[in-house]
Amino acid sequence: MPANFASRAPRINAIATAVPDCDVHERYTEWAASQLDDERKAKLFRRMESRGGISHRYSVLTGGDAAMDFGSFYMNGEEPGTHARMERYAAHAPDLAMQAIAGLRSTEGITHIVIASCTGFLAPGLDQIIARRLGLSTGVERVSIGFMGCYAGVTLLRTAAHIVRSDPSAKVLAVSVELCSLHLQRSDDIESLLAMGQFADGAAAVIVSGEGDGLGLGEGLSLALEESDELITWTIGDSGFVMHLSGEVPGKLAEALDEASVCEAITGDAPPVAWAVHPGGRSVLDAVERGLSLPPAALAASRSVLDTCGNMSSATVLFVLQKLAKNKPESGIALAFGPGLAMEGLRFGWVSGHA
Repeated sequence: MPANFASRAPRINAIATAVPDCDVHERYTEWAASQLDDERKAKLFRRMESRGGISHRYSVLTGGDAAMDFGSFYMNGEEPGTHARMERYAAHAPDLAMQAIAGLRSTEGITHIVIASCTGFLAPGLDQIIARRLGLSTGVERVSIGFMGCYAGVTLLRTAAHIVRSDPSAKVLAVSVELCSLHLQRSDDIESLLAMGQFADGAAAVIVSGEGDGLGLGEGLSLALEESDELITWTIGDSGFVMHLSGEVPGKLAEALDEASVCEAITGDAPPVAWAVHPGGRSVLDAVERGLSLPPAALAASRSVLDTCGNMSSATVLFVLQKLAKNKPESGIALAFGPGLAMEGLRFGWVSGHA
């Protein structure tokens, strides 16, 4: 057991993930390219997107909506409004969350639910809907985390861990579900189209408790970069949630991680065995690798998730942790980046039992 994990440290006992059935990556490419005003720009867009490290992205949209057919959700003469997008969120987010939860070994004995979802709003919320569908006690304690963006997955785990530290008998169900594909926007800006071309839908569910085998959850880490608050923004508009992701993000990130004090805060006394870095895009992973001077294989799990699923906002880092947990790493750190520009982190390492 790593020295920094107590015998009853909060730990992830089980983790499961889910994506919708419809792969929309190739169709998005054609839809996005069709919005550019000349073939030269369209060709440039296709070439740049092909280098993004993504082969598949999935959406809750199906049929003509997913195919971008004439008269469908995104091809109906005008942008779908925020209300229409939230109707789709309410219809699909609970089902995708339950699909992930179904992959867990058991939800018996759940005392707390923590939800992270940044791509939709509804009330009663996902916390109540999930508790009801699982048949949990009406007295189950609930927390909802919203609109933090990609690093909310780390905040989700930290919150679950804090609950277990305050109540060692707690058994927490932590769920992230994101439907990013509901927020596509028409644009003739290549940078915006490339940014949207990274995002996808997905859900992850974990059980966190103070006993049994699992990934121990340790110290948290938060960092907001100076003079970077305009680099990543996430606003609510009349036609959905509008993401701005500046092309300056990778360079700023690499520069910040290269600072000795930041690097030391992340790696501690010795570099961790495992890195669960949120794959916010190939250039972001390249920036982390460069800034922290990591060997090429260090981010293999993150690059694999990016390739097969894309960026699913807060859920993505949990997909990476699922891959890493199979090897029972002695030590690791999860890092995710989002609006601010800010970083949220969490140390982890395999623990066995509670004695």
